[in-house]
Amino acid sequence: MYFRDPSHPDFPFTLGIEEEYQIIDPTTRELKSYITQIIDEGQLVLREQMKPEMHQSIVEVGTHVCRTVEEARTEILRLRGAIGSLAARKGLRIAASGTHPFSSWQKQDITPHERYFGVVEEMQEAARRLLIFGMHVHVGMPDNQTCIEIMNVARYFMPHLLMLSTSSPFWMGRNTGFHSYRSIVFTNFPRTGIPDIYQSYSEFEQYVQTLIETKSIDNAKKIWWDLRPHPLFGTLEVRVCDIATKVDEAIMLAAFVQAIFVKIYTLFRQNQTFRVYNRSLINENKWRAARYGLDGKLIDFGKKAELPARALMLELREFVEDVVDDLGSRAAVDYIYTVLEQGTSADRQLKTYAETNDLTAVVDQLIRETMEGVPMDLPAEEATA
Repeated sequence: MYFRDPSHPDFPFTLGIEEEYQIIDPTTRELKSYITQIIDEGQLVLREQMKPEMHQSIVEVGTHVCRTVEEARTEILRLRGAIGSLAARKGLRIAASGTHPFSSWQKQDITPHERYFGVVEEMQEAARRLLIFGMHVHVGMPDNQTCIEIMNVARYFMPHLLMLSTSSPFWMGRNTGFHSYRSIVFTNFPRTGIPDIYQSYSEFEQYVQTLIETKSIDNAKKIWWDLRPHPLFGTLEVRVCDIATKVDEAIMLAAFVQAIFVKIYTLFRQNQTFRVYNRSLINENKWRAARYGLDGKLIDFGKKAELPARALMLELREFVEDVVDDLGSRAAVDYIYTVLEQGTSADRQLKTYAETNDLTAVVDQLIRETMEGVPMDLPAEEATA
């Protein structure tokens, strides 16, 4: 083993997960701009683990620092249960999906906070349209230089992770033809997508400083790449994923992120590496992932050939085989076989719509799947109402 196992106090590759939930009116199935009415009560329970987002129909939660994916699972179950119960007491529900199937961004209220008003003032319509919901996975790093070196290699796997997470096929009542339309909406923002290759952490710092000095940004948190060194937490943060609808899907994605980073680190310690590709090539695969999901093909750049996406997902599973037992994440990453068989949330949403021609049925499905297996702090009759 080339890294300390999770039980060791100096284990560097800790986990954190952030999720952005939709607040839903169960009668209309529309998004409900309601975060300002529940934030005070929610923060009494969850404190800094719950916070508002730019649109009032979004609530964001973040786990504590976890050593294993099973600790992360416990945290996600607790957080979904707390937010779901809080919403239910207000006659509302929550759902996890990269976009709402039919609610319009034009009807959403902006959270009254100086930060969000500043974003809207700068980004204008692009900010107002940003009615999307993601999942961010943080993995602790041994040091800043290792963080950059792992980032350079791990960029290649961002389309794979996006493909496994797709949950946003609909936008404002339309079947977009994409499995992750959230990815398309987010391209309207600057400093998004696959990052460039950086030779050192100091080179990355120089980039950030240049943007600050030229008044492009006021802090490094306004770099919204699919994969970025977090400026405060000392983590490498993956931001490419649509929010996972089911808890098992979320934990699978977190497990893969952690395992990929640890596998790359292990290769470094063996004086080996994985080929680093230009962002223009990786973007070809990212577009395919967003458009076609698991039914599409990705490019194997080493072979210079396109291959069925499901075959490359199995290669990804094999890539992390020698680290998952040490990390205690074999069961979590093996959920990939269920996803490959049953499809992602986007596949299930599209199937429901094909069978019912009813987007409210899709919303009902999302509400059920979001809280599947999640303990609720409510009387039984209220939890099922």
